[in-house]
Amino acid sequence: MKEITTTEVQELLGNGKQLNLIDVREADEVAEGIIPGAIHIPLGDVPVRMNELDESKPYILICRSGGRSGRAAEFLGDEGYDVTNMVGGMLAWEGATE
Repeated sequence: MKEITTTEVQELLGNGKQLNLIDVREADEVAEGIIPGAIHIPLGDVPVRMNELDESKPYILICRSGGRSGRAAEFLGDEGYDVTNMVGGMLAWEGATE
């Protein structure tokens, strides 16, 4: 499974890179703050909502600590998607949230 650190994500966003971010946390967690531009798809909804994703685009998956996003990355990777897990999750995130 491909992984990226929160620092690397922040640097890419800071350099103007357009990233496809998917936050797989629950709604109450997302209400506390989400990375600007991220799409919210709770982990349990990933199998039924993966058709909303473009298989030709790379995605970075986010959760609280990196565990749930890792499971989502494994699932989506097995389905043919280009996915990367953000290790450390929002606990390690020091960038902006909305």
